[in-house]
Amino acid sequence: MTQISTRIELPNPLDPEETMSRDQIESIQLTRLQDTLAYAYDRVPLYKEKYDAAGVHPTDLKELSDLAKFPFTEKEDLRKTYPFGMFAVPQHEVARIHASSGTTGRATVVGYTQTDLDDWAKLGARCLRLSGVKPGWKVHNAYGYGLFTGGLGAHAAAERLGTTVIPMSGGQTEKQITLIQDFEPDAILCTPTYLLTIGDAMQRQGIDPRKTSLKTAVLGAEPWTEEMRHELEVMFDLDACDIYGLSEVMGPGVAGESNETKDGSHIWEDHFRPEIVDAFDETQVLRDGEHGELVFTSLTKQALPIIRYRTHDLTRLLPGTAREGHRRMGRITGRSDDMIILRGVNLFPSQIEELALKVPGLSPHFQLEITRPGRMDQLAVRIERREDCTSDRAEAAAKELAKLIKIHVGSSCEIDVMDPGTLARSSGKLRRIYDLRNK
Repeated sequence: MTQISTRIELPNPLDPEETMSRDQIESIQLTRLQDTLAYAYDRVPLYKEKYDAAGVHPTDLKELSDLAKFPFTEKEDLRKTYPFGMFAVPQHEVARIHASSGTTGRATVVGYTQTDLDDWAKLGARCLRLSGVKPGWKVHNAYGYGLFTGGLGAHAAAERLGTTVIPMSGGQTEKQITLIQDFEPDAILCTPTYLLTIGDAMQRQGIDPRKTSLKTAVLGAEPWTEEMRHELEVMFDLDACDIYGLSEVMGPGVAGESNETKDGSHIWEDHFRPEIVDAFDETQVLRDGEHGELVFTSLTKQALPIIRYRTHDLTRLLPGTAREGHRRMGRITGRSDDMIILRGVNLFPSQIEELALKVPGLSPHFQLEITRPGRMDQLAVRIERREDCTSDRAEAAAKELAKLIKIHVGSSCEIDVMDPGTLARSSGKLRRIYDLRNK
């Protein structure tokens, strides 16, 4: 008697655009770019003013490379039009407003229509799924809620994926630990330095982070290195994956990393067109594989279309792997506006992190202090030793780190190895650089 198979084929959980070829993606990009440029020109006075001044018109975009003819958008443009001058829709169509903290000037204000919010949740869910988060899991969200896009953006993404969201927000580390122990989440969403803070606090309480329920961490909002990934994966016995986004472009979910390949975040290019420009000569658009500043153009945003936005994040574009039609971002090596120029040498905090974690006995907790006691700038690296590192070993570790910085960065510096728990801990985004030259 012939048996009839009862196996049920589950539908492909991926969005159709995730599996498109490179040619299909670029065809969509061209159409959407043409529509977006015309939409922004007609609806946002600043774009019309800038394009008219530059002598370009949306109809000048005939192929993707023509995007280079159009002016950049800078954070200062959003500040200059504060609060709502960059919005392309009337207020009654704006479903939500977010804003940056404005600690270095006026806040940058961003808005979303309901369609924008739906797209944001969809793209965030793509990122979480790509990183190994599964429907039905419990997800502990330790990104900050409020005007910052991280908390609510990650929350909507996790809900769209079909998970149970624990909306803890940032800070209150002791409470974070209690909820992780009591609620037993499968995944955690936060910054890499804050996950490190949680792990350190657990160990101080005698809790082994490797024994928690956490299987996956989706980490973003600050640059981090492969060495930090290794540190966190060993500390918690989980998979740690990157997620990328910034408020002006959308928020978390612009790009996400696969837990299978862990080779950089795939940019969802059906919704964003990335470019890499020379950080010191923005007229030069670089080829894939070359390092420079990441620039984004939105392709579907309604409330706040963003054209050639300079992120100041330094990276490169690489061919897609886990999602072949969508290019990947390499690790962000730093921000052009966070770069320290020390006696003519360019230096980023991520370089120090990478080198410090190669030295046994030194922890990932460090700060950089720049002073000018005389005519020359001086850099001091304040870094904590690990608990099992003796004073003698700490002295040798300091010499080793100074040597590595001199070899790989090309600058001399003072290394001050401190006791565990001395330096400030992250409760969200961590401040690494203290410029005391004008103090």
